[in-house]
Amino acid sequence: MRKPVAGTPVWVAPAAVLAVIALLVATFLVIRWYTTPAPPKPLSTDTTQVVLTQITGLPSSEFDAIGQGTANNLIKPISGSPLTGSTGKPEVLYIGAEYCPYCAAERWPLIIALSRFGQFSGLQTTASSSTDVFPNTPTFTFRSATYTSQYIDLRTVETSDREQNPLQTPTAAEQQIFSKYDTAQTIPFVDFGNRYWFTGATYSADLLGGQSWQAI
Repeated sequence: MRKPVAGTPVWVAPAAVLAVIALLVATFLVIRWYTTPAPPKPLSTDTTQVVLTQITGLPSSEFDAIGQGTANNLIKPISGSPLTGSTGKPEVLYIGAEYCPYCAAERWPLIIALSRFGQFSGLQTTASSSTDVFPNTPTFTFRSATYTSQYIDLRTVETSDREQNPLQTPTAAEQQIFSKYDTAQTIPFVDFGNRYWFTGATYSADLLGGQSWQAI
């Protein structure tokens, strides 16, 4: 008489499921590693300055000729208490993040516009996240930048780096303004002296895709 065949141990089925899941996750990570575009190499200090000189030196006639252009996310008027900076001048408040492609797109016109009223220093090139929509959008970061103007103050907060690690934190007063006008906490958020504000990019970040800083 033959001995009965032992049943399959109870742990085999769960182990097989875990093995399949692990294999799927590993496959996903490999595919993601191969398909994620590499971040562009930041420009040298000298080349960065050349690009900044070009975009901040645009003549007024070009602004007048373009006008509103194709901007489709226009600024909105508000009537809150005036927002002033540390020197008592009207303050422009920017809250964004380095990984954000919409912030990446919007820094270009912000730098160009603000340069008509003052001067930046310490701007550095970077790119939006490689794993978000519109990956590796070329841009600058306000992380270490300073701004001087006889007309306005500028306060910038980059909340995360391009890997979404925490970077800078808005003050309680700044967070209150952010929450008041945008409960969804959309970035970028820009407040012009509590007279106008907007969130998101004013144009599609896709327009900058695949271009270099010099080409933009």
